[in-house]
Amino acid sequence: MNIILLGPPGAGKGTQAQRLVERHGMRQLSTGDMLRAAVKAETPTGLEAKAVMERGELVSDAIVSALIGDELDAMGPDAGAIFDGYPRTAAQAESLDAILAQRGRKLDHVIELVVDEDALVERITGRFTCATCGKGYHDKFEQPKVPGTCDKCGGTEFKRRPDDNAETVRTRMAEYRAKTAPILPIYESRGIVAKTDGMADMDDVTAAIEAVLGS
Repeated sequence: MNIILLGPPGAGKGTQAQRLVERHGMRQLSTGDMLRAAVKAETPTGLEAKAVMERGELVSDAIVSALIGDELDAMGPDAGAIFDGYPRTAAQAESLDAILAQRGRKLDHVIELVVDEDALVERITGRFTCATCGKGYHDKFEQPKVPGTCDKCGGTEFKRRPDDNAETVRTRMAEYRAKTAPILPIYESRGIVAKTDGMADMDDVTAAIEAVLGS
């Protein structure tokens, strides 16, 4: 099974993708992660991407498509794929169709995590992680049981992402609406789009996604 998880940054796509990986043995294909891994491994596509980035240019759709093709080939035909952060545009949606078709695959579901912008800003700007083990916390929703001490490893240093601020979050939301949301009609016309409340409890979101996959 091959699915796309859609939603703006902070909607919970990464969390839900990881749960699908654990439950169903699927592979999460995050273009950012794949790009970094390919550059580090110095694969042919990675070297091409590295040269582009060193020139200060954006990595092209063709390079991203090649990365995805390489990853699908490495996975083998029996593993399902979760596309996280791709496609972002109509052109990439068209490329994905071709990539899948070349490998005898098809897209089964597009699941959009629908969010409230103001609530999402609060969710993202309150995030922080243990600097030692990476466990995530939140100013309002999940503080360490002992203030200043990580529940998981006992670390006492924490960090926040510099781009987890209200202005940046709203900019990313606007970019999502402008560039990514317009691909929804492409998939809606095929009858494969399902929407779920991304602001619900994580377990409820998981259950909603499982219901879609089970259908």
